Order: sequence, then C-alpha cells, then structure tokens
Amino acid sequence: MAESFQPDRLAADKAGRYRDLAAEIAAVLEGEPDLTARMATVSSMLRAAFEHFYWVGFYVVDRMRTDELVVGPYQGTLGCLRIAFSRGVCGAAARERRTVVVEDVDAFPGHIACDSRSRSEIVVPVLGPDGALLAVLDVDAETAGAFDAVDAEGLETILRATFAH
Repeated sequence: MAESFQPDRLAADKAGRYRDLAAEIAAVLEGEPDLTARMATVSSMLRAAFEHFYWVGFYVVDRMRTDELVVGPYQGTLGCLRIAFSRGVCGAAARERRTVVVEDVDAFPGHIACDSRSRSEIVVPVLGPDGALLAVLDVDAETAGAFDAVDAEGLETILRATFAH
C-alpha cells in the first residue's frame, strides 16, 4: 500500500533538517569572530543542505550609505551589486526588519530581477548583538511557493545563533 501525502510530516522533516543544520553551522563556526567568514560559511552550508536553494547569500548594510545594501558572500549566479532599502524584497526586509516570504516574485511590487530564473524568495534580516541591522540573508528558488513558515523559523533561528551573540 502506497503512503499518502502528508504535508505535516514533510514540514516536520524540514524543521528537523534545519535543527540539524543549525548544530552543524554552530560547530563549524565555533570561535570564528569574522563576519565575512561566518556569512560565507552559512551561505555555503545552506546551499548544500537544500537542493532547491538556487541562490543563497547576504546583502550587507553599506557602512557609508546606511540606506543601501551591498552584495556580500553568496553561492549562486551573479547577484545584484547594490539594493536600496526602498527597493525589492531585500530592501523591504531591511527596511521593516522582518522576514519576507514571497511565493511568486512576479506578484511582489518592485521585485528586482537579479536573475530571471528566480520564482520565489525568502529574505531574513540579520541583526547583531546590539540589535543593529548588519545584513539580510536572501534565498531564491526556481519554483514558485518554495518557502514557508518552517523555512522562516529555521533560517531565523540559524541567523540569531550565528550573528546575534
């Protein structure tokens, strides 16, 4: 008898995968103080852990223009070099300091198409120990609806543990 589709089980499996990955990232980064090294490692490990994560990377708050993000460490195709807080999904997450999940990038007003293959996106703000915005983590997928609340919670947990201490 074939097993029936069980979305709750799939969500639980994904949540477990994020828990395991959080522990792996913490172990790899233990004692590493450099933010660039931390961002590069997180990007690499996330991309390797989730097959549908097509582009994974950080946009860092520009030190000279605090209302603009500049591309940081990432895994994937060429990314946008700069994104103003007033534009796109990354800008919205930075401006509002909240996770933004976009099921269909074509339906998001002002979406910036750095790569036309992107169909869905999740962007999570990265806060430092003092609560200041350091960057945003941007993850894109080539399929619509690729991200959900489980992804948001998993990524937020990893970023808090990695950057807010």
